[in-house]
Amino acid sequence: MTKLFWKAAGIRALRTMAQTAVALIGTNAVGVTTVDWVGVASGAALSGIVSVLTSIATGLPEVEV
Repeated sequence: MTKLFWKAAGIRALRTMAQTAVALIGTNAVGVTTVDWVGVASGAALSGIVSVLTSIATGLPEVEV
């Protein structure tokens, strides 16, 4: 659990969160004003948490042990 690991895990989590947000916006929107922004934020945050937990459990190929 080095500084490099946490940096790589954070970058991966942010990318996962952005991908989830884009997918949720695209699937539940008729227009920008009808997007459930709380749902999008909640889904993106949960995906980021799962990403970090997965990185802890399985490691990251970007960070050699």
